[in-house]
Amino acid sequence: MNYARAERSALSDLFAQLGPDAPTLCEGWTTFDLAAHLVVRESRPDAAGGILLKQLAGYTARVQESVKTRKGYAGLVELVRSGPLGPYRLPGLDKAVNTTELFIHHEDVRRAQRVWEPRELPAELEERFWKQIHGGARLFLRRSPVRVVLHRIGGGVAIGGPKDGPQVEVTGTAGELLLFCFGRQSHAKVDVSGDEEAVAKLMDASLGV
Repeated sequence: MNYARAERSALSDLFAQLGPDAPTLCEGWTTFDLAAHLVVRESRPDAAGGILLKQLAGYTARVQESVKTRKGYAGLVELVRSGPLGPYRLPGLDKAVNTTELFIHHEDVRRAQRVWEPRELPAELEERFWKQIHGGARLFLRRSPVRVVLHRIGGGVAIGGPKDGPQVEVTGTAGELLLFCFGRQSHAKVDVSGDEEAVAKLMDASLGV
């Protein structure tokens, strides 16, 4: 199954349902901003660099605002829905690259609303996310101020953060651990245990790519 396509469709439906002014977990962004981000990321490689590089963030923000003005909210939602756009149209690239991106941003919208419940993900998608966590924990947790041991419910351990100092244990499903590792600590349904100060530092840390 193409889970990137499924997440894209579900997120687009949610965008349409909530409208342009709904909150998201992306600090300072409404659903309008997030829809523009997704379109710019896929269709404007000249501006996508600012998503990761602070030096280019200003240009990316200007392009994003321009896209909002030109396309409008409904137009952006339809572009997200009809994607993948740009180079992501290449066979297999959407599935390989966008599954995680779209899942996380779908949850960014879902979990910013007043009422929500965690989803039970298909076993195949859970396995995909766990492989990503297991292989990328050191990268995702490189800015953690404490050592982090990730425990997947059902089996599996991944470790990241500094080798010395206090250690925090985080337990959850692969999907919830992925959200935790990508900076959504306070909205991930996980169990966190360890020294109180170490836990507080981890919960406030800027995690992810």
